[in-house]
Order: sequence, then structure tokens, then C-alpha cells
Amino acid sequence: MSTDRSEPLAPGAAIEVRTHFDGRWARGFEVIAVVDEGYRVRRLSDGVELPTVFAFDDIRPHRDRRRDTWWY
Repeated sequence: MSTDRSEPLAPGAAIEVRTHFDGRWARGFEVIAVVDEGYRVRRLSDGVELPTVFAFDDIRPHRDRRRDTWWY
């Protein structure tokens, strides 16, 4: 899923980021700022800002996975 650059996610939005290690999606992040190159991101568990800018295609809005499974 790509984030439409014409409608950037606002600072404070809960997001998932694509990891550079294996390309999987990781939860527990939020947007700090939107910059020309992409997004500045903070880890929610400890409040640390990550030292890289994430490309627009490497983030997506947080999804509630419980709605995607039958046992919830």
C-alpha cells in the first residue's frame, strides 16, 4: 500500500513502517513531521525519534489487525 503524497499523514498519526531489514511492516510508530523526502518518525515505546527519513511508500496508517481475523 502506498501513501498518497498529495494527502500526507498528519503529525501524531499512528503508523506502521516498512523495515529495511526484511521489508515487513512494524507497528508502534507515529509521524513527527512531513518533509520533502518523506516522514520523520518516532517510536512509541520509548519516544525516540528515528535517525532517518522514511520514504512515503515505506509507511502506512496503523491498521487494527483484530478486525482482520475471525477470532476477535
